[in-house]
Amino acid sequence: MNEIVTYTSPIPLLAVLVSLAAVPLIYASSNRPNLREFWTLAAAFIKFPLVLSLLPDAFAGRVAEWTMLEISPGIALQFRADSMGLFFALVASGLWILTCFYSIGYVRGANEKKQTRYFASFAVCLSATIGIAFSANLLTFLIFYEILSIATYPLVIHKEDREAMRSGRQYLTYALTAGVVLIAAIGLTYHLAGTMDFKAGGLLAGLDLDANTAKVLFMLFLAGVGVKAGIMPLQSWLPAAMVAPTPVSALLHAVAVVKSGVFGVIRVVGFVFGPELMHTAGLHLILATFAGVTILLASLIALKQDDLKARLAYSTVGHLSYIILGVALITPEGFTGGLLHLSNHATTKIALFFCAGAIYVNLHKTKISQLDGIGRVMPWTMAAFTVGAMGLSGIPPINAFVSKWFLCRGALQADQMIILGIFIVSGLLNAAYFFPIVHRAFFRKGGSDLDHHGEASPLMVVPICIVAALSILLGLQPNLLFNFFDLASGITESIFYPASTLVGLGGTP
Repeated sequence: MNEIVTYTSPIPLLAVLVSLAAVPLIYASSNRPNLREFWTLAAAFIKFPLVLSLLPDAFAGRVAEWTMLEISPGIALQFRADSMGLFFALVASGLWILTCFYSIGYVRGANEKKQTRYFASFAVCLSATIGIAFSANLLTFLIFYEILSIATYPLVIHKEDREAMRSGRQYLTYALTAGVVLIAAIGLTYHLAGTMDFKAGGLLAGLDLDANTAKVLFMLFLAGVGVKAGIMPLQSWLPAAMVAPTPVSALLHAVAVVKSGVFGVIRVVGFVFGPELMHTAGLHLILATFAGVTILLASLIALKQDDLKARLAYSTVGHLSYIILGVALITPEGFTGGLLHLSNHATTKIALFFCAGAIYVNLHKTKISQLDGIGRVMPWTMAAFTVGAMGLSGIPPINAFVSKWFLCRGALQADQMIILGIFIVSGLLNAAYFFPIVHRAFFRKGGSDLDHHGEASPLMVVPICIVAALSILLGLQPNLLFNFFDLASGITESIFYPASTLVGLGGTP
């Protein structure tokens, strides 16, 4: 593996700030919707190239770094665009472009109120997400993690009815409580290690840390990041937050909030504890137990949901734990599969939520039992839904099949047949709760209320088709466009080298 060289560059900071700079412009244009939405799109189109420009250096072993503020020696508000952060930032900033177009079509089609606040909050959320991605240390991560929690609140309560306000209070209670626990975990880490800087292979690696201390610290971290990651029993805020507009649900489930949670889990496992400590202290077993139970229970609960967004929400809970379970295997194949599923789940799940929003705006339907025959009036939308359903069920050639393949290989590499069984059974349950929707849409006769209806606005349908096409193309060629597969492989190598012979979960080298 090539030696990593850091260099000073403001690009990571600019990538964080660009959408934040758009917020006052959005508010200043509140009475001019076209101009307001121009600033939203401009920020998205500037942010993504900034992030993308860091990719060649990442493959050359060069990492951009920028210190914004040094609080005291060894403690700084600092950004670093390492491969792990870049992987997440590419997913978030790329999908934000499509979400911006989709949001414009959605809020106009649904005649949503408080659109200016909506777009401004969206921009802050994406700044926070990129800040999380490019955090060089636990302190910077914590700051932007909490900013994301607060910035999402106006989106969750967007409708401002009783249900929305109740869901918003529940979301903040979970998120801010988790933040307090995360502060305790970070403080203890600094006490033990004398540093908060992320380090591939674990900043705690090599310390004489007893197993009980490691377990206490790990449980603090798991509670801190596990809320946004939707790990049961910390997931109940997530289905409740589905009261928000559908683009917000897409933001919550595919681009920013929950992906920040699983990104945090990956940072904790690979860059705070490291494979060796995770293995020797038995921390991987704790994580695998929580993740495995979450996958199965969330899939079973999803089967019972008639509300489309609720079914998609519980599907998200389960698929987030796919990523976590892959990481918990402590095998290179499992880790690579988990990383790939972070990006692959993002494109397929955002397609599904986009479809749900188009159905609501166009036909005012929210229940699965109401979807008979809609594939004939909204064929592009439901074709894209079918692509997402196939991918999350693990059917090739959709990209989520690739990540599931590596997750299964990781289970075999760890000699964990139970975990392999969880992946297989969950795939069957995915098909059981997705394909009845497809069957209703295309193979049942719709009612007369579908007459004279067609597709939703092109501002919604085009992004839907693009993310569905991306899901197919990245399934056929995982390295297409952004080299996600090579990035995931490189991240895994950096974490496991020289401990890559660890097999994990009770396996032997």
